[in-house]
Amino acid sequence: MSELTMTFLLLVFLLSLLASGIWVAFSLLAVGMTGIFFFSGAPLGNVMATTIWGSSNSWALAALPLFIWMGEILFRSKLAEDMFTGLSPWLTRLPGRLLHVNIFGCAIFAAVSGSSAATAATIGKMTIPELSRREYPQKMNIGTLAGSATLGLLIPPSIILIVYGVATEQSIARLFIAGVLPGLLLVALFVSYVAIWSLFNKETIPSQAEKLPLGEKMRRSRRLIPIILLILGVIGSIYTGIASPTDAAAVGVLLSLLLSKLSGTLNKQTFLDGLMGATKTSCMIAFILAGAAFLTVAMGFTGIPRLLATWIGTLGLSPYALLGALSIFFIVLGCFLDGISVVVLTTSVIMPMVEQAGIDPLWFGIFIVLVVEMAQITPPVGFNLFVIQGQTGMNILRIAAAAIPFFLLIMVALVMITIFPEIVTVLPNMMSG
Repeated sequence: MSELTMTFLLLVFLLSLLASGIWVAFSLLAVGMTGIFFFSGAPLGNVMATTIWGSSNSWALAALPLFIWMGEILFRSKLAEDMFTGLSPWLTRLPGRLLHVNIFGCAIFAAVSGSSAATAATIGKMTIPELSRREYPQKMNIGTLAGSATLGLLIPPSIILIVYGVATEQSIARLFIAGVLPGLLLVALFVSYVAIWSLFNKETIPSQAEKLPLGEKMRRSRRLIPIILLILGVIGSIYTGIASPTDAAAVGVLLSLLLSKLSGTLNKQTFLDGLMGATKTSCMIAFILAGAAFLTVAMGFTGIPRLLATWIGTLGLSPYALLGALSIFFIVLGCFLDGISVVVLTTSVIMPMVEQAGIDPLWFGIFIVLVVEMAQITPPVGFNLFVIQGQTGMNILRIAAAAIPFFLLIMVALVMITIFPEIVTVLPNMMSG
């Protein structure tokens, strides 16, 4: 049997398993077992045991459940309420006024949660009813939340960057730092769009309800201090080299527990709920990573990645053409799978092509995250859309329509980091230099 036929059969088998609703991890394990059993002479049991143990026994992976737990603790605290109170007085002069609370609120929460869905749920719980009560346009209220929540994937500590780093053996600390400037670029693009839209639609933005003196603004802003200290504690310790991502995650958990205790939201029930939520999510991701690691090794035995890399090489695609093709591929795949599954499912096959084209794997990690962000707000499986639908009861296609401008803005950011890769690489190079 030719390698091309073998590739096609395994791909059809994988898509059939995923379409049938079988867990992603089981699907990956099943395809890996099939590849080794039928298309290579490697000892199946030994390969599976050593690969799954090796992928699970990773110090870098220990950061994952800790960052997820930190996000779960803060999700149950008064964080969103404090952010709204602290941010809103300073945004009344910007065109669009309180619509910017969604953007800055999501950016701040993204810096402590690492999850797009958690960011959408936490910020939306506070801002959707509040902005609706103040009669802000529903389309922009929903659109800014859906688009800005994707920052949870990019601004460190990002769960998906930990997954990419583990799957591709890249430095998680460098990936985190690489996500900072692209994250700020997206915030700037979103704020600019809302401001310009508001200037052309002034009649839809409610007039300023109250003018607060500077002293009152400063007093309300004090509620932002704990969360800013938490962000500086986590990200600052990684950037300065004081702590590894895993150490910083442990510090983040302790600080978030302290913050939750001081805000009066930490009790036995919220502690256990946060712990169970983090356990379930972490087990799911770790299980998917184990399946993906096994599939990667299995594909290595079958020779499929080498074949695909050689085939891509014979096409003579420029790096830009390859990135364009991969963008379309990831967006389509992201319409049916969550972001973490997309990353672990494709890295074993995609990375040989990327490396052959001379593309920096660190830069490519940020590229993938931006494309997955776009998939988060595209139906039918845009997770941010589902979260917002659960909060508003709106039709998912209406939510997707409201998010289209932000989908296009993420595409602009994608083009910008492709033309100017230094946006991604300058901070990691400074850190390692």
